[in-house]
Amino acid sequence: FVEKILRVQPNVKRLYLLLRASDTKSASQRLNTEASVIAKDLFRVLKEKHGANLSSSISQKLTPVAGDITYKNLGVKDPQLLEEMWRDVDVVVNLAATTNFDERYDISLSLNTFGAKHVFDFAKKCVSIKLLLHVSTGCYNPSSLLGTYQLPCMDSAVWLDVISCAVNPCKNISNCFPPPISAYVSGEKAGLIPEKPYYLGETLNGKSGLDIDVETKAVEERLDELRAENATPESITAAMRELGIQRDMLKFYTLELGGESCAYVRARKYGWPNTYVFTKAMGEMLLGQMKDNMPLVILRPTIITSTYKEPFPGWVEGIRTIDSLAVGYGKGKLTCFLGDPESVIDLIPADMVVNAMIAAMVAHANQPGEIIYQVGSSLANPVAYSEIQDYGQRYFSEHPWVNKDGTPVKVGKVTVLSTMASFRRYMAIRYLLPLKGLQLVNTALCQFFQGTYLDLHRKIKFVFRLVELYEPYLFFKGIYDDRNTAELRMATRKMGDEAAKFYFDPGCINWEDYFINTHIPGVVKYVFK
Repeated sequence: FVEKILRVQPNVKRLYLLLRASDTKSASQRLNTEASVIAKDLFRVLKEKHGANLSSSISQKLTPVAGDITYKNLGVKDPQLLEEMWRDVDVVVNLAATTNFDERYDISLSLNTFGAKHVFDFAKKCVSIKLLLHVSTGCYNPSSLLGTYQLPCMDSAVWLDVISCAVNPCKNISNCFPPPISAYVSGEKAGLIPEKPYYLGETLNGKSGLDIDVETKAVEERLDELRAENATPESITAAMRELGIQRDMLKFYTLELGGESCAYVRARKYGWPNTYVFTKAMGEMLLGQMKDNMPLVILRPTIITSTYKEPFPGWVEGIRTIDSLAVGYGKGKLTCFLGDPESVIDLIPADMVVNAMIAAMVAHANQPGEIIYQVGSSLANPVAYSEIQDYGQRYFSEHPWVNKDGTPVKVGKVTVLSTMASFRRYMAIRYLLPLKGLQLVNTALCQFFQGTYLDLHRKIKFVFRLVELYEPYLFFKGIYDDRNTAELRMATRKMGDEAAKFYFDPGCINWEDYFINTHIPGVVKYVFK
């Protein structure tokens, strides 16, 4: 987003980037060391354009701000800077979130729910505010990591918290957009998932009683109990995770290995499968309730993949959902895949998401009201798991990954477990029965194999934990409606020559060509270690 703004929006006077840091100096250091803006390959087109002047050009446009969206006034301590931003900022973009499905409930609630409120409160104080753009999620994240034993790193952003100021964006094209017409947050819904807001107290399963204040009180009471017990930091973390969504590692695992049985609470109580989507949905609810006359756009991208065209094809950062499968498969570590091969996986390249954000900003500036945009491909250009598996096998068969010892990794077809019953049989035969045998031998030999037994037990327990966490998405049957987004695309096409800069039509993507010639090579270049 920042790269695109700097490259094609010359009318933007300044971008204020909110970074979690203790002070301005630390925020600048984080931007220049952790983010390494100038050094990143993502900015190479800008480097070619500005040459040695890139650093000064960026410093003129970018202002790092030390803060934290979990606090009032976004945690900004400098009163002069606050007054400056309230005076100058006219568009606020919120990309901040914790995307961990298994996050502590207190942290997820603070960032995803009340963080959205704090950003809104900040935007209300901006005297020239034209728009608040809140990036939520429509993505159901159907990622299975069975065989890799690695938690996904989802859509990690360079800037944890981003507040952007865009002064007079594209004034010359704003008249091309008509007034506004009147998903991960969708949980486990099947069928066509509409672009509609979630209202305060609304639940996915129809159960009444959802109250954000009650959720906050539940967190505070549980934390007080833990502190009174002098609980360790590790125990507090575990308790907060379980408060959001408790698990029993599947009934099958409970019966076979004696896992503790406990009920799903909080998120599952109201129909959401995990803490992440539950707290994101509540964040949307708060925004909808508070919006008043604020022009509010909520944009829900699905699974974000590498860039389609700009600033160049194939750029990606971090292991993102399906990329974890590519890494595991290409390195020969993925032994099986759990999920329906014919299920549609909703993907959208990163540059299309950015273009949709900018188009929405222009279309809805100074237009009071709320609108939802679901930016994905499952309706306009669906692609199935089985197709992606085929693309991966073809690519790595022709371009095998070479290990550190110089030997190429041979890949073949992975075992596809298309039902939970087949998964249970697979785990019982391949892991649980051998583990039972090892347990008996270990007991007979006076715990001689205790270390091996505990290590295998831990890994199997972790796999069951992952499967239970991701099960709702592995067989997901939802399709994300993008009617509003389609109308935004039509309006964008009226921009004439400018339209080519802000493409976000997934219908133009040839998935076979994109995966084999763009996405997978990009993952190999930027993600494989």
